[in-house]
Amino acid sequence: MVVLCGCGITVSLMHTLVVPLLPEMSRQLRLSQDSASWLLTVTMLAGAVCAPVAGRLADMVGKRRMLVCSLGLMTVGSLLGALSWSFGSLLVGRLLQGASFGVLPLGISILKDMLPPSRVMAGTATMSSTLGVGGAIGMPLSGVIAALMDWHAVFWAATVVSLAVLVLVLVFVPESPMRASGRFDFVGAAGLATGLVCLLLAISQGSRWGWGSAATIGLFCGSAGVLALWSVHQLWVRSPLVDLRTSSRPVVLLTNLATPLIGLAMFASFMLTPLQLQAPLETGYGHGASVLVGGVCMVPMGLGILVFSPLSAKLSARRGAHVTLLCGALLMLVGNVAMTTLPGHLALLMPLLLVLSTGSALCFSAMPTLIMNWVPNTETASANSLNALLRTIGTSTCAALGGTFLAIFTMDVDGTEVASATGFELTYWIGAAGALAAAVLAGSVAFAIRRAGRDVTDEARLDGDQDADLASR
Repeated sequence: MVVLCGCGITVSLMHTLVVPLLPEMSRQLRLSQDSASWLLTVTMLAGAVCAPVAGRLADMVGKRRMLVCSLGLMTVGSLLGALSWSFGSLLVGRLLQGASFGVLPLGISILKDMLPPSRVMAGTATMSSTLGVGGAIGMPLSGVIAALMDWHAVFWAATVVSLAVLVLVLVFVPESPMRASGRFDFVGAAGLATGLVCLLLAISQGSRWGWGSAATIGLFCGSAGVLALWSVHQLWVRSPLVDLRTSSRPVVLLTNLATPLIGLAMFASFMLTPLQLQAPLETGYGHGASVLVGGVCMVPMGLGILVFSPLSAKLSARRGAHVTLLCGALLMLVGNVAMTTLPGHLALLMPLLLVLSTGSALCFSAMPTLIMNWVPNTETASANSLNALLRTIGTSTCAALGGTFLAIFTMDVDGTEVASATGFELTYWIGAAGALAAAVLAGSVAFAIRRAGRDVTDEARLDGDQDADLASR
């Protein structure tokens, strides 16, 4: 469990480590702002495409085997970034780093298969929390390394860490005996990849291209058309990439619908708090902190997610994972609403970040538990990968909306145009709306569980015999 959690933290670090490096990278490589943004976009796209593919392959050929492949790609990508000599080579390195995004759902599935039933829920909660931990500490950590050395040193450090966790997996992590039958759906993989790339490109680049531009609208329409055809294919093919019939079970469907909303509610604070900390005091809401100080202030939020993950496991064991999801969504609702006041002192800001981190910990641990309790054991990796993909869509949507609001609502400070308080407030309200909708869906999950006639304590046990249980019911 320790090794797999280390893998989760390492992978989540890869998605944020370049954020504080973009200005220096742009200067050295002579990049425009739009070009530099692709160092983040390509990682997100690669992760979204590779996660469901890796999940399905893991169910078929072995979860440990695909985990090793994903970590290998991350190691090669980090090394290429460290040796990069041009924007193109750096972009390929970031793409390979993003291809490892499926490590988190793969690790959760391995824990489900290999741990004693009494420890599965705690293991799942801790593994799920690594996404928030890595996301929170990635920016300050890379900022410190880059400040002391060159930005290449950040990629060298990523290479060493990636190689270390790869070796640890080879030594300590066993292969799961669970296997799914059938053939790999190459047509389904190509269709899903095309639809997701169109969707996420439109979401991530819409604020730059214009939400009403032909490119943005065309991508949205193309994504809708491709994904509609893909869904028909998945229902028709014998061995689908994603079993939509399993995903349509009420508990699984409602949990997946809540997932992007949780991602949206969580990412509002992850995105805006560093900007709020670094904004000039003259804005009325900023704290005038440096990039490094702003990043360090985010560390308690990441650690809070890790610290409160055992609490979420205990709550799920006693009341059910749907109650944990509801409590987490309500905490995120309270936190986002309170953040709309834009607290002007760290003594007020830090407790709110703690509330948001607690809510994130509860939700992150509850969603995989609910998914794995209602899908066959041979489909846990692909089901968790789909859930992780939906969370990415939520965070990307939040980033796009927040970026649009901050660009539209501005003010002048000493001759410099900066974001006004209105953009921050609107983004936090969007996060609050997402949390409220997720809470409603969590309540619907509880109704669906009662309607299915399943006892809540049975839900919490993860007894490893869910297929027979579902068939008998």
